[in-house]
Amino acid sequence: MEFLSATWHWSVSGFIIGIIMLVLTYFGKTFGMSSNLRSLCAMTGIGKKVSFFDWDWKAQRWNFVVVLGAMIGGYVAVHFMQRPDNVAVNPKTVTELSALGIDAPNGKLLPDYLFGEQVFSSPKIITILLLGGLLIGFGSRYAGGCTSGHAISGLSNLQIPSLKAVIGFFIGGLLMSYFLLPLLLN
Repeated sequence: MEFLSATWHWSVSGFIIGIIMLVLTYFGKTFGMSSNLRSLCAMTGIGKKVSFFDWDWKAQRWNFVVVLGAMIGGYVAVHFMQRPDNVAVNPKTVTELSALGIDAPNGKLLPDYLFGEQVFSSPKIITILLLGGLLIGFGSRYAGGCTSGHAISGLSNLQIPSLKAVIGFFIGGLLMSYFLLPLLLN
């Protein structure tokens, strides 16, 4: 169990992801999480009214297993494999986040300021999270996929649109981190 809960070198995780991508490519499948939302909507029958959802969602049933696995894996990781010494954040980053009112990680992956129970008593944070969710949903639809679909599946298949999308994701993330986040949280 110690081996599983320790931080793995990036090359081990990268190799495993690469093997998974080879298997998916062999079976003619592409990986991405945002397409599951389209499948869920198509399951409801809304495709009769909205043409975007009028497609064969049954062909994507295998991808629901990926979502279920991600949910179960996240639960297991948080409840059974979490180690406080596993989250190492640069002290300068902790200082900068403290200036914005965001607590130090102390072994957590997500700060309580944005993801703790007190969020429900702050209309400002609820608004930021809802707006962020809407923008992520719009962005993944506009980009033709989410970060996992483009960065893992698209780049491994050498797709130029995925390269452009990933460059855009990084630029957007940097702009958000350095310019917008301090404005929103102050």
